[in-house]
Amino acid sequence: MSKLYIVPTPIGNLEDMTFRAIRVLKEVDLILAEDTRTSGKLMKHFEIGTHMHSHHMHNEHKTIENLISRLKAGDTMALISDAGTPAISDPGFLLTRACVENGITVECLPGATAFVPALVNSGLPNDKFVFEGFLPDKKGKQTRYLALAEETRTMILYVSPHKLVKTLAEFITYFGEDRPICVSRELSKLHEENVRGTVREVLTHFENKPPKGEIVVILGGKPTK
Repeated sequence: MSKLYIVPTPIGNLEDMTFRAIRVLKEVDLILAEDTRTSGKLMKHFEIGTHMHSHHMHNEHKTIENLISRLKAGDTMALISDAGTPAISDPGFLLTRACVENGITVECLPGATAFVPALVNSGLPNDKFVFEGFLPDKKGKQTRYLALAEETRTMILYVSPHKLVKTLAEFITYFGEDRPICVSRELSKLHEENVRGTVREVLTHFENKPPKGEIVVILGGKPTK
């Protein structure tokens, strides 16, 4: 029976791979990987010999029609990204939508994704939150900041390490230096770090200690009166 599985992979610690994920990756006809070289190391570690095809943001528009045809013919496929859950700031949405539109079953396995542990360990309110992912690079950034300045829910953002200091300085401009924040770095890895405090305090920390690795920022919402 044709089916597309969305399979999360570890964001750092290989022990976070689930038994179910390993079984599915071994049983499907084809694995769609964001980077076959990166995923090849994971496949080797878990002794998964399933054939892989490259499926990433630069080719997904061109390959979807062929993949849908194969799925309709009865193939089963698993979609993985370099780390975490596909379609969360990674390729996956377009193929998932195409499957839904064509009546092909989509099954997403639960598993690793960076923003959940970052949110939970931040100490900031997590009963209501908004996921922003990466902010616009240039066009539209100011408009987005002005909208987020009024957001009362806790905000989740992904920030590249080389842009973190600049981004934190922009936070002071739009949100104020006393807004609570937590910056999580290298989650689940050997050098995991969670820096909590005000935006000013956290900016000072990373000005003195340039950040490396994958980063998730959890920013407190606008205080309500």
